[in-house]
Amino acid sequence: MALGFFSRLKEGLSRSTQKLTGGITAALTKKRLDDEALAALEETLITADLGPAAAGQIIAEFRRTRFGQSVTDEEIKLALSQEIATMLGPIAVPLEIDRNLKPHVVLVVGVNGTGKTTTIGKLAQAYRNAGIRPMLVAGDTFRAAAVEQLQIWGERTGAPVIAGTPGADAAGLAFDGLKRAKAEGIDVLLVDTAGRLHNKGALMEELAKIIRVIQKQDPSAPHSTLLVLDATTGQNAMEQVRVFKEIVDVTGLVVTKLDGSARGGIVVALSQAFALPIHAVGVGERADDLRPFDAMDFARGLVGADSP
Repeated sequence: MALGFFSRLKEGLSRSTQKLTGGITAALTKKRLDDEALAALEETLITADLGPAAAGQIIAEFRRTRFGQSVTDEEIKLALSQEIATMLGPIAVPLEIDRNLKPHVVLVVGVNGTGKTTTIGKLAQAYRNAGIRPMLVAGDTFRAAAVEQLQIWGERTGAPVIAGTPGADAAGLAFDGLKRAKAEGIDVLLVDTAGRLHNKGALMEELAKIIRVIQKQDPSAPHSTLLVLDATTGQNAMEQVRVFKEIVDVTGLVVTKLDGSARGGIVVALSQAFALPIHAVGVGERADDLRPFDAMDFARGLVGADSP
């Protein structure tokens, strides 16, 4: 990952970092890792949205290796970044597109407002830059803005966009998109979907129909189902994963809006609770602000440590 992106990642995580490092400083008033300091440190990690499981694991490791030692804030930050990177390493998995599928079908799900449509556009740009031909399906037909946004990304990336009239049948659009993608030898078909979680039954029905209809053409599709999560929602992201896992076979996560959040620790909590691959993280509006997830860079950015 380029240093330029690490700098933006670190800057994007600054609100989360301030919350975390302020708590570390407060916990280490005596500069010694005794029971009191470890208890305060554990509380800091939990309130920074890392969750009780991850916090407990980190504190247990500190107790095992550093109990009673004199430590500085910087030493704890470095040790913390190493522990977090170790936890995140197994789930930092890039989304691999199988170009033999023609197309690799990616279903993109998530509640409204998480940045699904923007994420699809940014992925399309990244694929285009890598020589992978994308096609987009504007399946969130209830939001005219989502359709328009996807069409703008289509123009920007040179990707065909399959869109219908407002309220059109999303499953029908996905079917048409897959048919056309096959005919044109497209590498990856990115399918946007609605995210009206207040009516879970209707959402479940719609997503199930999209999957059922595209499987009439390709029984192995969708090949990837990405759940897009907004980091600013903190612990609410955990509930969204649980709900969408009930509805569809979520194969990986994309975490957006880390630049607007003081809750970047939620990424650690998600890794511990679900062990789902985190394919990419977003730290801004630009196309290159969505990048493959790197465990060490993220961990160092979260605690405010420098890049190695």
